[in-house]
Amino acid sequence: MSPKLIKPKPLNASTTATLKGLINHSVFDALPDSGYVRESQLVQSPKRPGIPSPLPFSAPTLWRQVAAGTFPKPIKLSQRVTCWNVGQVRSWMAAISAQEYAPLASRQKRTRKNDAAVTDTATAVLLGATE
Repeated sequence: MSPKLIKPKPLNASTTATLKGLINHSVFDALPDSGYVRESQLVQSPKRPGIPSPLPFSAPTLWRQVAAGTFPKPIKLSQRVTCWNVGQVRSWMAAISAQEYAPLASRQKRTRKNDAAVTDTATAVLLGATE
């Protein structure tokens, strides 16, 4: 006797949306701060365009920022395995977003008087440097 095949029920819209949300969920978001993440989980890869990444730049840019000291240094787990601490990466992301979205009140309001003062100061520096 052959096994009876069960025909799957069609998915409704809410179930499909839930599944898409789970599929697009980043591995980075699910890890604890004490976890480790590899380069392929941090940056977008042309090999896996559908997988979301927490950083908006490429792997070469990641390594340039590591070399410049503006991104946390990686940890070598073995000769061929390099990873980053998730907590350090999240702290870096928070610091960057805090810099970009500083409150407007703390910024100097631009006025003609302020612009004139800046221009006068720049001119004085240039004239002093050429004498």
